[in-house]
Formats: sequence, C-alpha cells, structure tokens
Amino acid sequence: MERTELEWLTHLIGCHDKELGELKALDAYYEGKQPLSYMHPELQAELSEHVRQVVINWPRLVVDSIEERLDVEGFRLPGKAMADEELWRIWQANDLDEQSQQGHLDALVMRRAYVVVGANEKDPDTPIVTVESALDMFAVDDPRTRKIRAAVKRWCEGEDEEEHATLYLPEATVWWLKGKDGVWVEDPDHPRDDHKLGEVLVEVLGNRTRLKRRGGVSELADVIPLSDAACKVATDMMVSAEYHSMPRRVAFGFGSEDFVDENGRKMSVWSRIAGRIWATEKSRKEDGADVIQFPEADLANFHSTISQLAQLVASLAGMPPHFLGHSTANPASADAIRSSEARLIKRAERKQRAWGGSWERVMRLVLLVKDGQVSPDVSALETIWRDASTPTVAQAADAAVKKHQAKIVPLRQTREDLGYTQAQIERMEEEDEREAQQVMQRLAAGDMTPLFGTKPGPGPEPDAPEGGEPPEASSGNAA
Repeated sequence: MERTELEWLTHLIGCHDKELGELKALDAYYEGKQPLSYMHPELQAELSEHVRQVVINWPRLVVDSIEERLDVEGFRLPGKAMADEELWRIWQANDLDEQSQQGHLDALVMRRAYVVVGANEKDPDTPIVTVESALDMFAVDDPRTRKIRAAVKRWCEGEDEEEHATLYLPEATVWWLKGKDGVWVEDPDHPRDDHKLGEVLVEVLGNRTRLKRRGGVSELADVIPLSDAACKVATDMMVSAEYHSMPRRVAFGFGSEDFVDENGRKMSVWSRIAGRIWATEKSRKEDGADVIQFPEADLANFHSTISQLAQLVASLAGMPPHFLGHSTANPASADAIRSSEARLIKRAERKQRAWGGSWERVMRLVLLVKDGQVSPDVSALETIWRDASTPTVAQAADAAVKKHQAKIVPLRQTREDLGYTQAQIERMEEEDEREAQQVMQRLAAGDMTPLFGTKPGPGPEPDAPEGGEPPEASSGNAA
C-alpha cells in the first residue's frame, strides 16, 4: 500500500532521527570536539581545572588527504572530444566547484551527502543544484531499482526556530511547516511543485557503499579507536608533565619562612616547587635540615606509544608514514615517496569512479528539469576528474608529450593530462588557430620560411696562418 505524502514525511523524519546521534558524533570527531575516552570520570573531574584534553586530530588528516585529490573538471558526452560547455555552465552557475568539495568532505566523514536539483523560476535554463549534509537530509531507495523513492530535508528558521521540511517524491516536491501543536501542514508560503517528471530530484553521494550498506560507511570507522587512544595517551603525557616532569624534592626541618631567595625575600609556592635558588641559615648537623630529590619522570614511553598508533593509522588509512610525521634519519628518495602514496591514490581513484556515477546522474536530473526529457546519449555521460596522483611537473609533461608524439592521444587530451582547465585549453586552441592563419598568409604571399626555415647565413671566416695571409693566398704563392 502506497504511503500518503504526510506518511512519507513522518516516516522519513523518524528514520533520520534514529541516525542523527551517530552522524553528530562522526562530525564531532572531524572537528576535533570529541569527548575524552579511556579516562576514569573521577580523575577527569579532578583534573578538569588543570589539564584539558589534548586532541590529535588524525580523523581530519585522514579525510582531507583523500578529499584534496577529488576535483571535478567537467562532463563529456559520448562521441565528443571536449567537455560539454552547457553542463559546465550550469555547474559553474551553481558554484558546484565549492559545493562539490563540501559534499565529498561530508560524505567521507558522515557516510554520505546529498545533491538536490530544482527548477529555477528566474532562469529556467539554469536549474538550481545544491549539496546538502546528511545532518539535514535522509532518503530511502527502491530495493529493486536502487533509485530513490523519497527524500526529506529539514531545517529551522526564524526567531521561534520554526521547523520546516521539504518532501521529495517522484511526481512532486512539497514544502511543510510544523505547527505549534506538533502537526505537519503544507507551508502556505511555498506552493508545491507538481513537476510530474517521474524522478525524485535527489542524488546520494555515498561513501564506501556495499550491497547491504547502501547508506555508506564513514572513512573514520577504522581511525576513531586509534584516535581516541592517541588523545588519551597525549592527555596522560600532559598530566605527567604537570606533576612528574620536574624533580620532586622533600625538605626536612624547614618552615615556609625558610624559603627565601638570594635577597632574603620570601619565595612563592610555585618557585619552591620549580626549584629556584633556596637560601636558609639552618644546617644539616645542628638543625636537622636536609633536602632529598627524586628523579623526574621520563616521557619517552608516551612518545613511542603515540608513534606506534600513528603507524597503525597510516596502515589502515593507506597514507604515507610521513603524512603522520614519521620520518627516518635518511630521507626517502622521490621514487620511494611516490610509491608510498600508491594506496592513497588508488583510494582516491575508487572514490572518483563511484562519485563520478553520482555526479553523472545529477547532471541527467539537471537536463530533465531543464528540458523535460533526457536524450538517450546522456546515459553514457562521463565525468572528467583531475589526476589523483602527485607526479612532478617534469614527469607529467614528459609522459604527456611522448604519448602525443607517438600519436596515442590528440593534442587536446595531452593538455588535459597536463592539468590545464577547459578555459585554458580553449585559449591555447585559439592561439594555435591564429598562428596557423598567419602561416597560411605568409605562404600565400610567397614566403616559404614557415616550411623550410630561414636560410643559413655565411659561416665564420677561416683563421689566417701565422704569416698573416689567408690560406688561399699562401698556397698560391707557394705554387
């Protein structure tokens, strides 16, 4: 039995509420605001005024190292050598360069993000595309077709923090408002959009989706336990530094009035603890005065533990050890550094493959909203990504030029491989066309220089012999 719109709304909100706690916890780990783990509550309460938690934010490092390699550069239609200008225009008009980066970031952290497409009343040729957080949206898909059946977006606004929601269904998009009595009603300020397109205008950017985990898995799942342990060890190290890193002294036969500096002024408590100059008239033999010093604590065990945890994080996240500050006495070679990034690059390429399909479905929704239909050719749309690896400029140029010289790839593809943007490539092609026209004009005027080059000039005069005459004259006189 098909649900009504109100039933869909309440069902989706209930599902969203069940996972909000976990999503907020994942977001807190990325922001470095997670609670301290592995410490007894009584000890934490006693030290709260003296020691703060030391946060080693490895979760952010793990996420950012992947996200930094995910940049969309265009969309190519089948049979076309160049990126589609119209799709890229819509992409740029919606600031999706920035929004896509934020969507990738949220998907890596909170398992998924959402992309919403809608009609633009002011400019029908440019549909509105927004990227939304999983903290605000939830969607369910059809178990047979894997297409989204319904989705909801929630937010609060106004001084009274009124709750609003938008329900996305295959035939309509409906705006809702929660009344003071707790009942959802259609928002009178936002008329419903009965688009009748047969598609829910929402797409999911799922991270590490599996057959039984269509909602995705956070990139932080393996890192969080190790991050908690590192934060605990680092906090313990600061507690030890507070109480045990300075040598402890026991003074026998002294009163507080005996602790004075070299000028006879009474010393503060911290000065006595820190071990500044002490002066007293009491003696060990007559007054029984004595001072015993205990050795200070060695913090090296904390350092080695944090280093070991960092190596485990690097192994699980596929990151080069030097990303986490691990270095050796002998610097690694350039080839070794690139080799250490192989797993990280492969992970980024896997994200490109999965999210490339998501962005292609988004652009098909854009064309559906814009034109009311989608051409069959668009089903083979291709997302163009920037190279996820980090080759040097010289290596990239050498490989690209050799492929072009061997006639493996055309010139435009060579320029794309070198990382030039579509606008830069178009300017280069305009300059190539201008130079070609100039060559044809010179050839038409009878100037063959473009074909054969300039005529070589006369060579240098031969050196004269020691007698001062040219070689020809010398040989003639000799004859």
